[in-house]
Amino acid sequence: MTTTIVIIFLVVYLGMILGGLPFLQLDRTGIALLGAIALISVDAVGLQEAAEAVHLPTIILFFSFMVVSAQMRLGGFYDWVTRRLATLPLSPPQLLGALIFIVAGLSAVFSNDIICLAVSPVLINACVKRRLDPVPYLLALACAANIGSAATLIGNPQNMLIGQTLRLSFGGYFIEAILPVTLGLGTTWALIAWQTRGRWAQSSTMAAEHALREGAETKLDRWQTAKGLAVATVLVLAFLYAPWPREHVALTAAGVLLMSRKLHSNKMLGLVDWELLVMFIGLFVVNYALQQTGLIDTVVADLGGLGVDLHQLGPLFLATFMLSNIVSNVPAVMLLLPVATDSMAGPLLALVSTLAGNLLMLGSIASIIVVDSAPRQDIRIDCHRHARIRLPGTIATLAIYAAYLWLRARARFG
Repeated sequence: MTTTIVIIFLVVYLGMILGGLPFLQLDRTGIALLGAIALISVDAVGLQEAAEAVHLPTIILFFSFMVVSAQMRLGGFYDWVTRRLATLPLSPPQLLGALIFIVAGLSAVFSNDIICLAVSPVLINACVKRRLDPVPYLLALACAANIGSAATLIGNPQNMLIGQTLRLSFGGYFIEAILPVTLGLGTTWALIAWQTRGRWAQSSTMAAEHALREGAETKLDRWQTAKGLAVATVLVLAFLYAPWPREHVALTAAGVLLMSRKLHSNKMLGLVDWELLVMFIGLFVVNYALQQTGLIDTVVADLGGLGVDLHQLGPLFLATFMLSNIVSNVPAVMLLLPVATDSMAGPLLALVSTLAGNLLMLGSIASIIVVDSAPRQDIRIDCHRHARIRLPGTIATLAIYAAYLWLRARARFG
């Protein structure tokens, strides 16, 4: 049975790496679900065990914030913010900086994937109107959404998982993350501004090929937006100061938003990323089955015998970075959570797994959304230009956090 579990686990994670399996029409969600089904079918995991393996508080928190983000999107808030930003009397570098910090702030509270999905088409149209090249702004959008989402325990799926599993303090994590995140955003702005210097204007060829798509934008509904902002504010305050379980508060907030006289529940629930929730459920079951074999503890012990102790911050930093770029950040975090025993391991997992997502073009869902949205509006993002920004940017932001982590660890141990 152990051999069967290991084979299923390896096939699932091979699918995570490749994004699919040869000869089968499966994406990462389908692979994770099929892996869980296979484990249950061969009786490696019982149905009751599979249900208990799923960390329900994390799933509830994911769902609840997807509903909150759906409220903001249907209310036209993201489109309105982008349009307002584009009309500010700022120079191109100043506009880039404003975009980076606004997107980062939104991503810290709402889903970074939703921010990219909602902002990308409006941003492209706004840039065309101002005769600016949309590419540096799209790259800034993807990078800022990822970096900004690392600032809180609700900014992205892996942070929610870490915060719920390790029961991290919402305010304590924010204090731990805000300095490296802010420095990372500043570095991203400086890098993109430096590489784009003198080339902010849109080329005449691009202007001729691009057709504005005004109809795709959602008009601002002030009541629905105010309702969503009020609920989000109450949630953040409750997470900071109230003793109640975060998943209970978030689920209640989602229920309040679903009770609407204007926005039908099918529209709200239609914007929930059910595939992501199913992928998490499948991975919970697959990882649980492997943990029950005791092989993970054996591997961790063997690595420790070789001088690579994953319970230590340095090896954990490197393992998180490498795994996040091999199997993506969410599966990487699931694998490494059992060794996150140090008091600083939770913030390390959250920050490194998120920042590592900026290394490759396909390293995060937010980046994929931005890259995919550009061709649909006749915008071409050159791979080499993309790499010239993302590679040094990711290395610089991780180096900033590594230096910060070293200083924090040194202060802790005197």
